[in-house]
Amino acid sequence: MIEQIRTEIVAQFGAESIVDMQLDGLQKALIIHPTSLVNICSWLRDNPTYYFDFLANITAVDYHPEAKFAVVYHLTSIPYQKQLTLKVFIANDRTVENLPEIPSVRMVWKTADWHEREAFDLMGVYFSGHPDLRRILLPDDWKGYPLRKDYEDPESYHGIAIK
Repeated sequence: MIEQIRTEIVAQFGAESIVDMQLDGLQKALIIHPTSLVNICSWLRDNPTYYFDFLANITAVDYHPEAKFAVVYHLTSIPYQKQLTLKVFIANDRTVENLPEIPSVRMVWKTADWHEREAFDLMGVYFSGHPDLRRILLPDDWKGYPLRKDYEDPESYHGIAIK
């Protein structure tokens, strides 16, 4: 199935829209170019052959010490009982002032709202175009992103010892 989807995406959006395919491991995945993400996701949702109507999960991966992050999308077609994994790699210098950035898919699947906020809060991935991108689990004034591999726990928060 993944090879057929790749072929159709390339025909629809051009060869540059698919960066690679991951065929090893537990889940096969299409590696999507960031600028094609929203269009491909809309097409996968609206295409009657596939109808990926449910975004089950979004997660972010930190490739520290490399200056690279990935955002992983787990799509499900409920009527066809099929699943598809998409990945988008983002190069980034790892500074707090320059967060890794990717377009939001909130307008494609409403469930992305909460998933993107969680990835922003814990990994510092900025989803451009998200209507309400703010912390969801941590206080608004928390410094840093605790699921990054180079994160260091603060000693205190507002005078309260941590650890």
